[in-house]
Amino acid sequence: MNNSCSTSQATPIVKPLVIKIGGAILEKESALGALLAVIATLKNKQVVLVHGGGCVVDEMLAQAGFTTEKKHGLRVTPKAQIPLISGALAGTVNKAIVATANSMDLAAVGLSLNDGDMTSCTLSPQDLGQVGIPKTNNSKLLDSLLKNNFLPVISSIGALANGDLVNVNADDAAVAICQLLNAELLLLTDVNGVKGAEGEYLSSLDAEQAQSLIEQGVIAGGMTAKVKAALQAAKQLRRSIAVASWQSPEQITQLLDGQGVGTQIQPN
Repeated sequence: MNNSCSTSQATPIVKPLVIKIGGAILEKESALGALLAVIATLKNKQVVLVHGGGCVVDEMLAQAGFTTEKKHGLRVTPKAQIPLISGALAGTVNKAIVATANSMDLAAVGLSLNDGDMTSCTLSPQDLGQVGIPKTNNSKLLDSLLKNNFLPVISSIGALANGDLVNVNADDAAVAICQLLNAELLLLTDVNGVKGAEGEYLSSLDAEQAQSLIEQGVIAGGMTAKVKAALQAAKQLRRSIAVASWQSPEQITQLLDGQGVGTQIQPN
């Protein structure tokens, strides 16, 4: 490596942006379209979408006669439900997002967490059935797609070492992809951020504050999993992670301009 000084200014490294979507945005075509329209304006930014789709999963499970159980905001996934859940997320939801993005000339490619050996999963220790905890493996596939201006759209379906499919919490999936790419991370949700004890939206949140609000029951349900995933990402990446609303997609450009949007989850 040549360590000699150069008079030319080094080009700043632009990190990719991982955006996690789910919930109601997947039920509202106009909301998804508005988000993708903003992404289409980010000409010099590499973007990856990671998605869940609990609303679609719940509907398909109900049609098949299954009930839905959650623990601490996380879906319990019996092995018998995996074919339906993987079909809903990696199939129906993923391909609908890809089709919408491609109709807007975004060159989207649909993937799951195990494609290209991006991640590998171990079973969650929380007695949730076929629920996986992802860890990063290989970024080669994503690097190639991003270099060639594709928009990867990744469903939260992973696999164990033995090849069994597992359901992965979509926030955890987004964190893993963020770590894989050393990217920026934006967790989009149905509300404008994380609420405090008085019902106000918090501009910033650290681990100690979060634990206190969880113990008080202020942060509960799915937001608990989202905050914990964001705290993990903030700690490992050593920078803040934004939790914001999909109803204001223009916040993406504000985030990239260095403005604080939603709730900024702070590293310890």
